[in-house]
Amino acid sequence: MPHETGLIATIAVGLSAAFVAGLIAQRLRLPLIVGYLLAGMAVGPFTPGFVADIEIAPQLAEIGVILLMFGVGIHFSIGDLVAVRGLALPGAVGQVAIATTLGTGLGWWWGWGFGGGIVLGLALSVASTVVLLRALTLYGKLDGPAGRVAVGWLVVEDLIMVVALVLLPALAEPLGGRATDGGSDAGLGLAGALALTLGKVALFVLLMLIVGVRVIPWLLARVEQTGSRELFILATLATALGIAYGAAELFGASFALGAFLAGVVVNESEQSHRAAEEALPLREAFAVLFFVSVGMLIDPMFLVDEVGRLLAVLAVVMVGKAVAAILIVRALGGPTRTGLTVAAGLSQVGEFSFILADVGRSLDLLPEAGRNLILAAALISITLNPLLFRAIGPLATRLDGRLSPAS
Repeated sequence: MPHETGLIATIAVGLSAAFVAGLIAQRLRLPLIVGYLLAGMAVGPFTPGFVADIEIAPQLAEIGVILLMFGVGIHFSIGDLVAVRGLALPGAVGQVAIATTLGTGLGWWWGWGFGGGIVLGLALSVASTVVLLRALTLYGKLDGPAGRVAVGWLVVEDLIMVVALVLLPALAEPLGGRATDGGSDAGLGLAGALALTLGKVALFVLLMLIVGVRVIPWLLARVEQTGSRELFILATLATALGIAYGAAELFGASFALGAFLAGVVVNESEQSHRAAEEALPLREAFAVLFFVSVGMLIDPMFLVDEVGRLLAVLAVVMVGKAVAAILIVRALGGPTRTGLTVAAGLSQVGEFSFILADVGRSLDLLPEAGRNLILAAALISITLNPLLFRAIGPLATRLDGRLSPAS
């Protein structure tokens, strides 16, 4: 019988193309991520040959984000979150403000209006969860002090973007975009909609930290006692994906935030190490699909036609954000190496940037050129990100000789 094969084709061709391109990238001594991105471009709609399902691929990639943040949460205890709040909270707010201001200035200069500039700035201010966590893991910094600050910083950025996605539709018309009906929050007004969203997210966090820390470890312990590996794997995946989905659908939070808190809760159980190991294979496979899905959205010709604007956007992402992170960490009394790690890890754009770009387009705030610039900036900044991490050691040594105290 005839049947739909879009999902199977996207997974099969996407992973196969990523494998071949990854091998080539490794032989050329390039980051594997470069190969995955180019594989996505090869199976995308802007190049000849097979075209993967551009609607399914991002959903598969989101599973990778969920599993990755779940794994990070498992290794990131509640105490770790509290410990880094002094740097992560004001640091993330400050960096988002600076990057958004720079992006808004570019949008205004290019004639996109204040609204288009705001969307561009917000999209450039937030980093990719997948890229940051893979880099921290690769260079052995995930479990260190600098890695904890970077992850906490990313969580705060995530919360800021959740609020931004609520505010944009409400502010679309005053910013020069298309008015919306306000959805389910119509009639509440801007302040009411914002309060409702923050209240939902706060309720979710409280439920996870009060109820979740008791229920989920108890559940995993009972499942482990059955002696069934299959049931334990199912329990682990159901916890990660189920809580992430519930956080988005019921509380208006992001998938990444829900999965991260699910991992934090699992970390309170004695089965946390096993849960992390069981989720690892799927996590790696779907993380690869994330990069392939990003590559699918990129038009190669745009990289050639808009070199000037692309360089300006990259300057905000890779210079403006990095300098802001270093200065903020130093101003808050943090170590030099921590500032450099945060700067390197967050000098790229990813998942939330694409969501913001799509919302900006749907509200007639951001022109199509703005969306393409964000995607192109993602390709280049993700490709160059490993080079920034390799430069941390030499830069820290040089700065330690000029700045004190140093770590």
